[in-house]
Amino acid sequence: MHAVPVSLFDNEPIGEFLGELFSSPGHTDDFRKLRTKLFVVSTNLNTGIAVRFGEPGFDDVPISRAIMASTALPGLYSSVQIDGQSYVDGALNRTMNASLAFDAGCDLVLCVNPLVPFDAMDGPEESRVDLARSSLATILSQMFRAMIQSRMQVGMANYQTRYPAADQVLFEPDRNDARMFFVNVFRYADRQQLVNHAYQRMRYDLRRHSDELAPVLARHGMSLRQDVLRDRRRRFSTAVVERATAARRVTRDLSDTLSRLEIELKRLEARDRRSR
Repeated sequence: MHAVPVSLFDNEPIGEFLGELFSSPGHTDDFRKLRTKLFVVSTNLNTGIAVRFGEPGFDDVPISRAIMASTALPGLYSSVQIDGQSYVDGALNRTMNASLAFDAGCDLVLCVNPLVPFDAMDGPEESRVDLARSSLATILSQMFRAMIQSRMQVGMANYQTRYPAADQVLFEPDRNDARMFFVNVFRYADRQQLVNHAYQRMRYDLRRHSDELAPVLARHGMSLRQDVLRDRRRRFSTAVVERATAARRVTRDLSDTLSRLEIELKRLEARDRRSR
């Protein structure tokens, strides 16, 4: 019996939701059925060793279960049982794990780190805050973010030495972005606002650094879509709607083609009967 609970939240509902989503028509919850390689990194709590779900020997684990394990931050979510072992967040062992992509032969790796420490002293004096006067959760969040970023910076510098022929691009939020730091991600409305805020900030950063990014992307046959970056009416949901509209258009075109084919077959069949 535990006098103190080992976690605050149960992550089983997350796994159930992802399992249903990935098992819906047109999707898969099986690493082995994917057209593109996918690796989900987690840490074996009993050994402290990182495990890469999706590679041979660990590809029979459902993708939804692997994601549960990879996001099970100790103390916040329960560890995830897989084949008799307990797994937790992969960040306990490494932060970025970009070497997975480099070792697989990738020559361009895009890295996203949303967890940066908040600079409470940046900006006008009247807007500054003393985090020591905040809640315990805020202080722990700042400590965790500082640790994550510090380890990641060491890893990124190491990648440049180990893989000099490859390009790596890191995306992070501004350290003075209070909305990214203080938002309550456990409230659905706040999560919606956070997603849209992060999307707009990302578009702004891509526009601001487009001159630096252009030659890097060009080396790999890629470029930024300036029309998308400059569209003031665009929201995160815009791309989702566009993709759904395109899918419906393809389905409609296919249906029209099949209808015309059926009509043509019936016409040929009728002509064949008359010729007899």
